[in-house]
Formats: sequence, C-alpha cells, structure tokens
Amino acid sequence: MQRESAPSIPHQTMMSSTASGSAQCGECGPGYASPLDAMKGPREEIVYVPCIYRNTGRGKPDFLATVDVDPKSPHYSQVIHRLPMPNLGDELHHSGWNTCSSCFGDTTKKRNRLILPSLISSRIYVVDVGTDPRAPRLFKVVNPEDVFWQCDLGYLHTSHCLGSGEVMISTLGDPAGNGKGGFVLLDGETFNIKGNWEKGDKSPPMGYDFWYQPRHNVLISTEWGIPKCLGYGFNPNDLKKGRYGRRLNVWDWTTHTYVQAIDVGEDAAPLEIRFLHNPDAAEGFVGCTISSAIHRFYKTECGDWAAEKVIQVPSKKVKGWLLPDMPSFITDILLSLDDRFLYFSNWIHGDVRQYDISDTRRPRLVGQVRQQQLTPLPGGDRPHATAVPPLLQVFVGGSISKGGPVVVLKDEELQSQPEPFVIQGKKVAGGPQMIQLSLDGKRLYVTTSLYSAWDRQFYPDLIRDGSVMLQIDVDTEKGGLTVNRDFLVDFGKEPGGPCMAHEMRYPGGDCTSDIWV
Repeated sequence: MQRESAPSIPHQTMMSSTASGSAQCGECGPGYASPLDAMKGPREEIVYVPCIYRNTGRGKPDFLATVDVDPKSPHYSQVIHRLPMPNLGDELHHSGWNTCSSCFGDTTKKRNRLILPSLISSRIYVVDVGTDPRAPRLFKVVNPEDVFWQCDLGYLHTSHCLGSGEVMISTLGDPAGNGKGGFVLLDGETFNIKGNWEKGDKSPPMGYDFWYQPRHNVLISTEWGIPKCLGYGFNPNDLKKGRYGRRLNVWDWTTHTYVQAIDVGEDAAPLEIRFLHNPDAAEGFVGCTISSAIHRFYKTECGDWAAEKVIQVPSKKVKGWLLPDMPSFITDILLSLDDRFLYFSNWIHGDVRQYDISDTRRPRLVGQVRQQQLTPLPGGDRPHATAVPPLLQVFVGGSISKGGPVVVLKDEELQSQPEPFVIQGKKVAGGPQMIQLSLDGKRLYVTTSLYSAWDRQFYPDLIRDGSVMLQIDVDTEKGGLTVNRDFLVDFGKEPGGPCMAHEMRYPGGDCTSDIWV
C-alpha cells in the first residue's frame, strides 16, 4: 500500500462554526457552516422521492413524491403531494440542489430548486420547492437534445451544486449509449447549459457518481457500466469484457483535467463515492456493487491518490439464481455527518449495515438490521460470541428469504436463510437500496428500487407490487439498527398504480447532497 500524505483526521476534531451553537440554516446563505453544525439542524419533516413508472407497462410519467415524515403529523408516513413529469420514460434517478452548504456565507443564494436529471431520457427537470415546499411545482425543463448537442454526453446521474453557484451533473456515456465519463455544467440561476465542465483530450471510458474537495484540488468520479449494455438488465455475458466499470477516476479540480485512474478490480462496478465530510480530510470510501466491497481511497505522500479494500461482503453459494455465486450488490453508501459511521445497503442479499469508521483503515461492523432473537445451538448451549452474533436474521427484503426461488447452499455469515420481511401486513419486494440519514444520525430511511431494468429482472414482484420506503432507528452510541414498524410508505398503493421509489432528499440538505469546501 502506498504511504499516505497525513494521518487520518479524527471525527472529534472536525470544525464547527461556534462552540455553543450553530447558525440557523438560511441566515448566512444556504446550508450550514460545517458538518457538525448541520447535525444540530432541525428534524426532517418532509422528504422528496423520485418515483419511476418506466418498465412497469403502466404508461405513466415518473413523478416527484413529497412524503410526510413528521411523527406529529396526521399524515405521517404518507405521500402528501405528487408532481408528475410532462414526459414518459425518463427514469428519474438521483437529485441535487441549485445551491447547498458549498455556498454557505453567500446570502444571495437560496436553496429553492431541486435538480432532477433523467437517467434514460437525459432530460433535466428543475423543480421549484421554495414557493411551497410541501407542493413542489415544475420550474424548467432542459431538453435532451441540448445536452447532446452542447456537451456530447447523455445518461445523466449525479447532480451536485458547486461553490461557484453552478450545478454539475455527471454522465454515464455519450448520446449513442457508449461509455464516456463527463460532466454537464448548468448556470445556477437560469439553468441553461454552459457546456462541459471537463477540459482536455482525455476522458474516462465510463462515468457514474462523483464527489469533489477543493481543499485537495480534486474531484473523483466512479464507473457503473456502458449505458447500452445496462439498458436491458444485468447480463453475465457482459462480465470480463470491459463493459462494467473498474476505476476511480481522479480529476484536477483547478484545471478540470483527467489525471489518474485507480483500479479497484475487473467488473467491480464502483458506484457511490463519499469523501469524509470534514473538508480537511483527504480520504473517503466507495462502494463496489458487483465485487461487493468497500474501498477506502486516500491521498498519498506523493500527492496522487490510491485505494485499499477495507470491507468485503462474502458471496453466497446458491441455486435458483442467475449465477452460482450470489454477490451482495452494495448499491448505496453514506457517512454520518460526524464521520463516525459508514452505512451501506446490500440490494441482493437484503441487509443494511453500520460500521464504526473511527479508524478509517479498519471499519468495524456495529449494526445490522435483524430480529433480536438468538438461535440456540444443539443441546441448549448459548451461541458463541462473534463479530456478528448468530441471530434469526430478518433482512429488509432481498433474494435469499425462505420460501423463495433461491436456496442458499453455503453462507459464511448466516446460519439459515432469513424469513421474508413483512411490515404492517405487507411483504416487502425488492431489497434495501437507496439510503438517507437524518442530520442528527438517528434515523436511516431506505427505499427498495435500484433501476427499472434491473428491478424487473431481479425482483419482478417489485414491478407488480411497488416499492416501499422504510425508517430504521439508529443507535448512535454503541451501534445498532432497528426497523421502525410504525413507519411504512407503500408505493404499491399509488393512484397511478404501483411504482418504484428511489433517492431521498430533505429540503434543507443532507449528508449526500451537501459538500463543505
């Protein structure tokens, strides 16, 4: 392993704007002065969730749902507003803001527009959430032809606001569906396309997510796969042919040029990437979907960047599935705002995990959703103590539940297949996918749809019954995750028919939308 530029920065030393309190969101511009100040922010009351109808056969446009998450409200855990898009087949996916904590201190900025890039159509919707946060309205549409002609890019994914006041959106490929990593730059006021963020002749062969940190003059992007291969589902024949990503791509923040590739393994498919929230920290984590591993990336003494694998979720030997070895499919990760905990979801296996990352090189598993009942050993002996105590696992959906088509033949982690997950009488289809953490770190929200073509392939019941949104209570002292059984948003009961819910956003910002600079 290459030597690091400096020791890891403990989460306890992270900056805070004041010793005794924090500025209220909006008093000094959008967001918060620091991640620790954000942790003192108000409890979330509503959440915005993109909902997808593509590949369901229902002929409906995707919509933005507003969900009430205030336990004091009579509409708790209900969709209180729906904003349908004016086109079919967009595949809304991720979302971002016109401005965030990267512009803190600029009182001319206001977080009042939600940016909704479309993964398939390459259309960009700008939604007004400032006029009435509980009833968003469409503000502007950027047509895909403008993206194609002005940027030679398509298949839009992550949207981040920049300290300059601009908005940047990452892409998976070019307009024809070939792989190509790049970025569309929007004006933060008019939302007109300004062109490509990237400069120079070199570009990575694929794209997906990104995070930036100006204090270290760096942006790092990830790779999923070639869009025209992803469009029809997951085909094992595409493996070992260079059609899935394997690199973390490093960009010079000042010159906007592509300077380095970090190989994390063939067909690893590194997806969501997160720097530590502390802007002085020169390290972070990335989740690799197909290889089911978490890699830590860091700045070396030489000034370049490197990565090391710090978590590996074992595959399971199975029959009745697409492959004989079933990977967990890590599809989303996030870090608590104090940089103390790492969370990720295993979409195929079906569990959500919490790791203590006080030592970033040695994450320690401290929480996993489960039923609090020990499995007795033969003869009535108490179970042996292990890192993950042997329990009757109750995963949040997934592909290995008892009674399903998959039989687990060999499992390094579980003693038996978990029971199907049922909440308020509904058997949950799909697996835990997108996750979002409350500012104070005490509540983790989960949705169960990944991408409509893969949803249809891996979880046909999800297309029929719709996805759900769940809330998991978090033990922030010792670690631990427990499903809140009083909370369920059932998107199978939507007026337009069952749909798939994806990423979640709080109006005031959250730990995956805001970057401190």
